[in-house]
Order: sequence, then C-alpha cells, then structure tokens
Amino acid sequence: MKQNRWGLYAIAVAIAVVGALALGVPVGILAILGVALACPLMVLSMTRGTHDQNGHDEVPHRHHDDHSGSSHT
Repeated sequence: MKQNRWGLYAIAVAIAVVGALALGVPVGILAILGVALACPLMVLSMTRGTHDQNGHDEVPHRHHDDHSGSSHT
C-alpha cells in the first residue's frame, strides 16, 4: 500500500530547521542548503512513479532489429 508521507517529511524538515536555528546556524546557510537539496529531492520525487512494484520501468523498451542487410556469421 502506498501512503502519502509528504506531511511527515514537512514536519521533519520543520523540526530540523528549528533545531538548526536554535543551535545558531545562520539562516543564509539554511537557505543555501535548501536550494542545494531541492534539485536532487525533486528528481527523486518525480522519478519515484516511473517504476512498477518489481522495479521495472513502466515504459516498454524497444528492441531494434538490425535491418542494414549485413549478416552476422
């Protein structure tokens, strides 16, 4: 069963940000880290649905036959 866990992720990020601010980490550093992590996290979230439950791609791969006329002997 697939569950939507974005709420839990948002709570975890909020706790981490508040904790980092409480420890004295500058807001600018947190902003840079957020931007640096945004790209890989978006790639992971967008490619998450491109595999079936067995780990195979949903899009079938085409196998091209060699129609060039050359024989493989």
